[in-house]
Amino acid sequence: MADDIADRVKQLRKECEQLKEQIKKSREEMNDTTLKQYAESEDVNLPRGDKFKIRRTLKGHLAKIYAMHWAQDKIHLVSASQDGKLLVWDALTTNKVHAIPLRSSWVMTCAYSPSGSFVACGGLDNICSVYNLRSRDIPIRVCRELNAHTGYLSCCRFLNDKQIVTSSGDMTCILWDIEAGSKIREFNDHTGDVMSLSLSPDKNSFISGACDATAKLWDLRSGKCQQTFQGHETDINSVNYFPNGYAFGTGSDDASCRLFDIRADRELAMYAHENILCGITSVAFSISGRYLFAGYDDFNCNVWDTLKGERVWALEGHDNRVSCLGVSSDGMAMCTGSWDSLLKIWA
Repeated sequence: MADDIADRVKQLRKECEQLKEQIKKSREEMNDTTLKQYAESEDVNLPRGDKFKIRRTLKGHLAKIYAMHWAQDKIHLVSASQDGKLLVWDALTTNKVHAIPLRSSWVMTCAYSPSGSFVACGGLDNICSVYNLRSRDIPIRVCRELNAHTGYLSCCRFLNDKQIVTSSGDMTCILWDIEAGSKIREFNDHTGDVMSLSLSPDKNSFISGACDATAKLWDLRSGKCQQTFQGHETDINSVNYFPNGYAFGTGSDDASCRLFDIRADRELAMYAHENILCGITSVAFSISGRYLFAGYDDFNCNVWDTLKGERVWALEGHDNRVSCLGVSSDGMAMCTGSWDSLLKIWA
């Protein structure tokens, strides 16, 4: 009886592999050109412009900065550091608007709500802590602690003031009801720590990137994994939606960034250079999608032409690893955060 089952399992595994090969073959047949080849055949040269310059430097953190996130108002941003502070900044004046002391200094992520009323953070405490910026308490105290993950909190993003999505080292993502302090839905399919997530423009789905070297598309309403994207050789540290919501970018420890198309269900382009051997910590697109910004372990931020796959600029200005970056909602500025304890605004 046991032998029959083992033989059956063996046969089914063989059939699965054959089906995978058939799918791979049919997808390859449909792949008539690459994005780079198409871009070279068309007149898609970038207009010659000035290199991005540092316009502001935000000084205030006393230790490594691990995360930052822009507010929708294009002016404010929040940053999280292992000095145990969550700072809310006015990026125009460089003033600090709020300084929020954290219960745990081992913070890894932070997020600004779309309304600008709340910020959230989390890290090695496994908890997503939400703070109300409209609170009269000085200093601002935590208003909700969302506690269900069994691993570190790697990323969090608000859907609205009442819901937030978190990713964790326990290989899951969770959609939360903030007011109730309870989880609405859990997303299970990764086989490694989930390192990053990015919400789609329509807020109906999100992309996650994980240490299993895959990125997955999830439906927020059903909780099911819709697509899995493979290509990276090792951990994916960052994912970011393309502005139109039909594609997304990834950054990995394999020293490459990649562009995946959701409708074509495949990789469109890879952004790498033989001189770049270090991992990518964070990625973000310009508002048009023509530029891909990527933060690296070698203290630089590289700017890639998404169509041609070429490096346009290397932005040098930090004295340590660029740990996070983000583009403002109007596309007029890009902020980088680093282990050198500084945030820099580029434009």
